[in-house]
Amino acid sequence: MDIAPGARVISVNRGQAADLLIGGRPGKSAIDKRPVAGPVAVGKLGLDGDECADTESHGGFEQAVYAYAREDLDWWTEQLGHELPDGTFGENLTTAGIDVSGALIGETWQVGSAVVQVTFPRIPCETFKSWLGEPRWVKRFAAAGRPGAYLRVISEGSVQAGADLTVLSRPDQAVTVAESMLAYYGDRQVMRRLLAVEGRGTTWDEIARRQETVPDETR
Repeated sequence: MDIAPGARVISVNRGQAADLLIGGRPGKSAIDKRPVAGPVAVGKLGLDGDECADTESHGGFEQAVYAYAREDLDWWTEQLGHELPDGTFGENLTTAGIDVSGALIGETWQVGSAVVQVTFPRIPCETFKSWLGEPRWVKRFAAAGRPGAYLRVISEGSVQAGADLTVLSRPDQAVTVAESMLAYYGDRQVMRRLLAVEGRGTTWDEIARRQETVPDETR
């Protein structure tokens, strides 16, 4: 079931934790991802040789790999007025030929010899803002609706630049990555739909429980 024929990985990117001023304070981040040549092993916790400095907010089994579309990087290039090389947004996989933010939560892909599942959108944070040095970046990125997708690794394998990206399956309950971002920010209607998605990941259940403690002014 390939709904994106011709889709591929155009760059595989990884990085190591390094010093970064985050909100004006010394910190560490591995957001600086650089393209690598040749095949890279894809394990349950991400790419071989890639680091995650903030394990409370990123990484783990449900956010092992981050994918972002080259088409969206090109759109941001026009918006920001400067080039954005592959890996600039901290993505592990820069893709072409597939609408990553239009993918469905629970959708599965084959990338190289690995099988992955779409689980979560990129939620912009102070680290992302500090890395890019763009004012109002958190709100701007969130409003654009082009978050890219975090992936769970279903079957380990390897991937390299030029590898095909094949959509293997899509869940019956359709919630796109971009829509799921609305659920994260409090849209309870979208969240209810999301909680019916098979393969969504336990993180969504935890977020939904937290949101239930917040009064809904629309009720």
